[in-house]
This record gives sequence, C-alpha cells and structure tokens, in this order.
Amino acid sequence: MNLVITMSRRFGTGASVIAGTLSEKLGIPVYDKAYIEHEMEGDSYADEAELIRNLASDSCIILGRCASEILKDRGNVFNIYVVADKEDRIHRVMNKKNLSYDDAKEMLEENDRLRCDYYNKNTGKVWGDVNNYHMILDTSQFGIENCANILIKYFERIEII
Repeated sequence: MNLVITMSRRFGTGASVIAGTLSEKLGIPVYDKAYIEHEMEGDSYADEAELIRNLASDSCIILGRCASEILKDRGNVFNIYVVADKEDRIHRVMNKKNLSYDDAKEMLEENDRLRCDYYNKNTGKVWGDVNNYHMILDTSQFGIENCANILIKYFERIEII
C-alpha cells in the first residue's frame, strides 16, 4: 500500500529522528523543509502544495509544510503531531546546537512561533489542534526511539505494512 506519513511537530521534539528511523525501517524517503525549498528552486512546480501532492504519489514521510492539510482528502495519509515538554525540548536543543539555556529557549520559542504562523497563514487552522491529526506522540513520555517503534507496531497491527 502507498503509505504517506505527515509529521507536524514542535521544535526540539526529536521528530526528525523519528522520521529517519521510520524511513529506514519502512524503506521510504523523508521530505523536509530544506528538500521542498530546494525542489521549489527548480521552478517546475506552481507552489509547495503541488509539489507535496506530487511527492505523496509514492510512499513517503513529509515533515511539516502543512502536508497534513494539503493531503487531508487522501485515504492513505496518516497525520502525526509530535510534542514534548518544553524543558525537554530546550535541553535537546541545547545539546544539539551547543547553546546556552536562554539561547536554546529563545530559538525554540521563535521556531514554534514561526511554525504556528506558517500553519495558520496557509491553512486557516490552529497548529497543533488534535482534530487535525490521527495520532499525537509525546517524546517526553515515550522517548524518541519508542515513538518510531509505536508507529511501526501500529502500522503492522492495522496491516498497512
């Protein structure tokens, strides 16, 4: 089956690690902001939504970019929202970016604000609203590594993979 996973996330949750693990286990590519922006430079697509719909013609994982909303009418799309406690996210950013607590906190808050604004501007919906997702994963509660395993077990159980 053609499985498309969209993954929205708060900054510093470890969602990109989850996506990478899923990509490896499922043998499907991950497309993120950098990839999509790079593809848009080629100017062969009218807009990001068209590019995302094209990418979703094959199994893949799409991080952010309002993909959950763009692909909402497709039955093969599974929308995930990844969260974590703010303190955990700050410490993850501190370690990953080698920043002070205050700098990491500022970076986190700025990135969350930008993601929220982008989502709201492009969809007219509230970013993080539980009604927009099939599953919400909390990496503070489950751990980053376990979240990928939870998803794999879920997809196996409902016989998607």
